[in-house]
Amino acid sequence: MNIYAIEELKKNKILDFFKLHWGSTEMVISSGVYDCSSLDGFTIINDEGKIIGLITYIIKDDVCEIISLDSVEEGKGIGTKLVQTVENLAIKRKCKFVKLITTNDNLLALKFYQKRGFILSQIINNAVEKARKIKPEIPLIGDDGIPIRDEIELIKILN
Repeated sequence: MNIYAIEELKKNKILDFFKLHWGSTEMVISSGVYDCSSLDGFTIINDEGKIIGLITYIIKDDVCEIISLDSVEEGKGIGTKLVQTVENLAIKRKCKFVKLITTNDNLLALKFYQKRGFILSQIINNAVEKARKIKPEIPLIGDDGIPIRDEIELIKILN
């Protein structure tokens, strides 16, 4: 599995990936509004040259925040490898912890991150309602028919 920094790829390849998987490059969460195509990150490319995994992050002071994570092929270690790569970078940059925000309906993400040492640190009630004012295309109903309402922050303390 070869990992590449986002800046090693052509910009249009990153733009196309975000449009396909997120509808746009814009991510609206309680920590801010981000153009994911302009963030630092890493990708995993398959033998056909297609992106099969992508993670973006920001570092502010001593906190690394994962903004997006996508794995096109589940259960193959792609997401784990990308998260580990960001964690290793955060340690090198002297970050105290890695954090991320997901929504209440994203049970797969909640399971994925907790299995990798992240803990629930905060629930931001009705945060998605506020985000829809900026990005109205955020769906009302998410995975498994669960209404998308709240954001859940997870953190992992780094050694």
